[in-house]
Amino acid sequence: MSHKLTPVALIAMALYASGACAEETGTPMFSFSGFGTLGLVHSSEDKADFTSSYFKPNGAGYSHSWSADVDSLIGGQVTANLTPQLSAVLQVISEQNYDTSYRPHVEWANIKYQFTPDISIRAGRVVLPAYLVSDYRKVGYTNPWVRPPIEVYRLIPISNSDGIDASYRVRVGELINTMWGSYGKSESRHPAGGAVKAKSLWGLSNTVEYGPLTARIAYLNANVTVESVNALFDAFRQFGPAGIAMADKYDFANKPFSFLALGASYDPGSWFIMGEWGSVESRSVGGKAAAWYVSGGYRLGNVTPYVTYAQINPDNLSDPGLNVSTLPPSLAGPATSLNTALNSLLSSKPSQRTVSVGGRWDFTKNTAFKLQYDHTRIEAGSTGILINTQPGFQLGGKINMFSATIDFVF
Repeated sequence: MSHKLTPVALIAMALYASGACAEETGTPMFSFSGFGTLGLVHSSEDKADFTSSYFKPNGAGYSHSWSADVDSLIGGQVTANLTPQLSAVLQVISEQNYDTSYRPHVEWANIKYQFTPDISIRAGRVVLPAYLVSDYRKVGYTNPWVRPPIEVYRLIPISNSDGIDASYRVRVGELINTMWGSYGKSESRHPAGGAVKAKSLWGLSNTVEYGPLTARIAYLNANVTVESVNALFDAFRQFGPAGIAMADKYDFANKPFSFLALGASYDPGSWFIMGEWGSVESRSVGGKAAAWYVSGGYRLGNVTPYVTYAQINPDNLSDPGLNVSTLPPSLAGPATSLNTALNSLLSSKPSQRTVSVGGRWDFTKNTAFKLQYDHTRIEAGSTGILINTQPGFQLGGKINMFSATIDFVF
């Protein structure tokens, strides 16, 4: 029998203890909140799918002319205040998974100890504060857009960490500076098979708040494995030194992965403007990429029109691969197939630019209706942020997407 306690088990133990304490004091210690999104997305590209996550197997376009799977979700969070210093949180979300099911998964599950009002430590599962809206990116009601700009927010597949983290807040007049650090690991299942694993995952961030201004810098580092692609590079290694060199360059087995992001927002109430820049680097088929966006909107009563520009630029989208001309005929065919598979992986790295125009209507309490139009230009040699490409799909080109959501909290 394993003696390891999962974050969920730790939370359950804490909640049991808090329940006993509540019975003794007669003071309620629990709070519950919920959130959700009902969405529909249409894509003009019918030979590939648009999705909002690396871990979703299908979406709008080829699989469904109008897809509810891209953005729809429901979530709930329980918070327990065990003592003035000790608290616990459990957040569960149901959305489309890698296997097309809507089986709920744990997004947050941690215990927090508040040493002082400004110093705290947590153990369990936490969402990594890589971006300005990382903590609440799944709560669509809190964001102006239908979804955060995907060029930037899909730079990294890792969204949470199982481990420990700590934060330290400093107040100087109206300025609030929060420093954060963490260490842990992460694992998620991928639709192509296998898992995406991040080990020795550590991160640092610093957030400055001054009135309506918020600015953040964040850095993450990990050793990442993407199991679904490594069988290809095992096959490359059968072709001697040239194949081994190719595999060592591109395989995704315990490879160093780093991420750096800068972001700022200014929101005085009647309008907002914000932007983020991020870059990733990995000595693997993932390579290097940089992305950024800028977005702004104006609040006219309960209606908020907005516009966003975003783009992402990766490094190489192709590679000559093995030199087939030097191989005997019996090996030339398999080598050509491997080269084709490698270039299919490289071309799947998104290289695109998107202009988005949308609006939000807060038509009733705690509920907002949003419409968004995205015009995306995919650069030559790339599939953009599309999956499930079908025969006849052309690299590059343009896509138009229409999205509608109802976001709510309760």
